[in-house]
Amino acid sequence: MQEVVSRPRSLSGTVTPPGDKSISHRALIFNGIAQGSARVENLGPGLDVLSTIRCLCALGVGIRRSGSSFIITGGNLKEPSNVLNAGNSGTTMRLMAGVLAAQGFVSVITGDSSLRSRPMGRVIDPLRRMGAQIWGRKDDTLAPLTIKGGSLKGMRYQMPVASAQVKSSLLLAGLYADGETVLEQPARSRDHTERMFSAMGVPVVEEGLALRLRPGSLRAVDVTVPADISAAAFWLVAGICHPDAEVRVEGVGVNPSRTGILDVLKAMGADVSVENERTQGGEPVADLVARSSSLEATEIGGAMIPLLADEVPVIALAACFARGTTVITDAEELRVKESDRLHTTATELSRLGADVEERANGLRITGGKPLHGAAGQSYGDHRLAMTLGVAGLLIDSAVTINGSEAASVSYPSFWADVRLIAGKAASA
Repeated sequence: MQEVVSRPRSLSGTVTPPGDKSISHRALIFNGIAQGSARVENLGPGLDVLSTIRCLCALGVGIRRSGSSFIITGGNLKEPSNVLNAGNSGTTMRLMAGVLAAQGFVSVITGDSSLRSRPMGRVIDPLRRMGAQIWGRKDDTLAPLTIKGGSLKGMRYQMPVASAQVKSSLLLAGLYADGETVLEQPARSRDHTERMFSAMGVPVVEEGLALRLRPGSLRAVDVTVPADISAAAFWLVAGICHPDAEVRVEGVGVNPSRTGILDVLKAMGADVSVENERTQGGEPVADLVARSSSLEATEIGGAMIPLLADEVPVIALAACFARGTTVITDAEELRVKESDRLHTTATELSRLGADVEERANGLRITGGKPLHGAAGQSYGDHRLAMTLGVAGLLIDSAVTINGSEAASVSYPSFWADVRLIAGKAASA
């Protein structure tokens, strides 16, 4: 599919992005293995979340829709009669691997061509250390994964990278293990798993960067999922980079482990206000308002990267409108996302006339160079498709996004919301 987006004279309006994808996955999986039933409100509507639903149903979890809610009835999982399909969702595959490693049956989980090329050794190795039997392609580093679950033992594990998916996979396995599981993180990553485990009766104890978990059974709990800050980031960048804009994004999750995007935009001098702060289902929530801003370049790296890895493509777009040179480092993890996001971001922004240098572990963007419309490619990557859509709202001549359907992976109504804040000036 293809979308063509042109810059309107002004951007204004209120947008509510879909429910947070990370929290949606966890609400489904954790309640799927918990005792009892739970109601989940505002579940993320994207294809990734549907992949998790499909896998859980194949394992015998009861999931039914009731109006705008989903009712999850969990308990003991059963052996699936067919191969589990995680689609394009790395979160589904990695978190489910932690669950399946503890089950007393054999399962196979696969995904689309993109997911089958993404690294799985980072969960296979530690799960094997806990006693799981797991096999994969290419010397046990790629999906499909064959998992023969069984008795697991708790362990102390030093994580080589800060990854919320790997951390969550091991904590899920640790629920079933004999003995305590201790994870030593190199840096903080999003903590939705720790928060939800605690709300479900199994606390995760933090000791600096180390996490301690004793085995236990989760108790089903109702969850209202806040709007996804990674999706909100696109509207924030649109608002601050357009010369005549005020965009409100409502009901956004502002968990401190996810607000790196707000810190970066503040460092760039962006006019983004945080309003109506409240707590929703144990997660902090607020409304965000972005207004036209004069931006300055900044440097992003180190412990900040795990807090905003999904937002790097749209941050790079914002850097194109900033004075000076923005440098992003320590982001080599982006090479193994839905696309090689360092390469594809640099390629597509350069196609629009941006001064972007791709580096081994990051990007160097010199702002102030006039951008122009062009035909771009999403490479099947939802974050890149949406970044190009925002670029179209900011550039004098039209931007054509080929493969625009990729946005539906996390944000099915994205293109409708583009037209909404553009006053219908952006057309399909």
